[in-house]
Amino acid sequence: MNFVSHRLGLWLARFLSQPRSYYERFSVLSQAQLNDALRPGDLLLVEGNSRISTAIKYLTQSTWSHVCMFAGKGADGKGFVIEADLAEGVIRSPLEKYANFNTRICRPVNLTEQDRIATLQYALDREGLRYDTKNIVDLVRYLLPMPPVPTRYRRRLIQLGSGDPTMAICSTLIAQAFQSVQYPIIPHETHGLQANPSGEHTATLMKPKHYSHFTPRDFDLSPYFEIVKPTIQGDFDYKKIQWAKPGTNFRDSNDD
Repeated sequence: MNFVSHRLGLWLARFLSQPRSYYERFSVLSQAQLNDALRPGDLLLVEGNSRISTAIKYLTQSTWSHVCMFAGKGADGKGFVIEADLAEGVIRSPLEKYANFNTRICRPVNLTEQDRIATLQYALDREGLRYDTKNIVDLVRYLLPMPPVPTRYRRRLIQLGSGDPTMAICSTLIAQAFQSVQYPIIPHETHGLQANPSGEHTATLMKPKHYSHFTPRDFDLSPYFEIVKPTIQGDFDYKKIQWAKPGTNFRDSNDD
């Protein structure tokens, strides 16, 4: 059954990774702005235009279908990311791969330099791992009308991915990297007994969410990640924006 599931996952991966014919880019970020704004360890959320991107956005009720980690700049000065790619597994990709997509930068707040390096190294060390194709099967299973369970409860019936340490999906790779240094993403609040010199007492404790349950939108919703918008950094002045006047003939940049 594992072999059949793996083969089915590969077939679905090839089918679902095909881009759709129509995609509208709303982002006004230039590639230079993105390259200058990102710091090693930052996360880049991507909307995506493939069939699986649509499925993930539907599943998570979010704009974002993919997340990758900015790893730095090469000798040529161009940035690159580490990501779990549907077809190729965990790879390094040039930042310009996402030049024509709607994106968002998420930055971990007050992450120490030592932990930032450790987090980045964790992701880089997993380069070459295969994409967890069971995740693809789970996504398709979720989207089917069976079982007859309301949509808001259906997600609880599955655990994304197989949990195989030799495989990865985009969000679990990033979640594991941050959890390796105990950086919070969306932890659950719980209560437990803690011992101190005066005896045991009930304390409010934070319990990490299982890495297989993370999706790209969780990094956007996390209260521990800052949303970085390069267009309003530095000397942004809305008074300098030149607006098109009624009757002006111009070509919409989205038509390119």
